[in-house]
Amino acid sequence: MIKALLPLLLLATSAAAAPFAVQLGEARIGLDAPPGFTDTGFTGSPRLQELAESLTSASNRILLFALSDDDLRRFGQGDTPTLRRYMIAVTPKGLEHERVTAEAFRGFVADSLALLGSAPKDSDYRKYLATRTEPALLAELRRDPQTVSILQGARIPPPPHGLFEPEKPSRYVLSTTTLLLLNGKALNLGVYTAYDSEADLEWIRLNTARWVEELRRLNSR
Repeated sequence: MIKALLPLLLLATSAAAAPFAVQLGEARIGLDAPPGFTDTGFTGSPRLQELAESLTSASNRILLFALSDDDLRRFGQGDTPTLRRYMIAVTPKGLEHERVTAEAFRGFVADSLALLGSAPKDSDYRKYLATRTEPALLAELRRDPQTVSILQGARIPPPPHGLFEPEKPSRYVLSTTTLLLLNGKALNLGVYTAYDSEADLEWIRLNTARWVEELRRLNSR
């Protein structure tokens, strides 16, 4: 009976998703997923927890891992999520109980973004990624004393194919990393999307910026 009700429970919880707070040391930080996405913490799923952990270092504490509402419905119905787009928010465990100063935040940014290399001058990112074998920096989206946001991309080669099977094309993915100083705490936001067209590039730029502004608004009350 419980298994039969799980899809309805997921649907109802997804529809009622609301901001929530996490305690980081002495501070309470308000969190929320952007519209169209829901934090998966309420599911208690080991599979989703393992997926979230694969996206970040063990030195980070996961605060939020959000799937699209469509993917969450698929998961609740026993189907495999497409994972075309998802988001994660983490904080470094080593700074969780400390008040992060502006100087400490600059050090956090420098350590987190070291060895990224240079962004390409050409804005044809798919063409650029086609020549790369590793994830690459594509652009710096924002930099101010409390926010640094970068765009990265990667080409995923097709799996090996049989002798008489046609070779599948490579897949491309985009991600943004945003380091955020919020109420004396350091957060790391990650947004991921498949990169099939320029619409995906526009989507990730827009939704990264919106998520940052929404979290700032949520924590300014």
